[in-house]
Amino acid sequence: MTPVELLVGASALGSAVIGLFFLRFWRESSDRLFLAFALAFFAFAANRVVIGLSDRDSEELLGVYGLRAAAFVLIILAIVDRNR
Repeated sequence: MTPVELLVGASALGSAVIGLFFLRFWRESSDRLFLAFALAFFAFAANRVVIGLSDRDSEELLGVYGLRAAAFVLIILAIVDRNR
């Protein structure tokens, strides 16, 4: 296992844990903002897992960038929805 693989795995685990915290906050408050943040961080975790399991460079994986962009768009839409 290379140090890069270790860091990718740690980043995936950290994103999943953050997603679980936001999921817990959503269950307690029923606020859609927390649900959107939880889903976005689970998408970030999935993104890191795909990068870690891929044999190719991450620059070659267009879907990786699409998943990450979708997570950021979800966060932006949740913030806009919250402030309306």
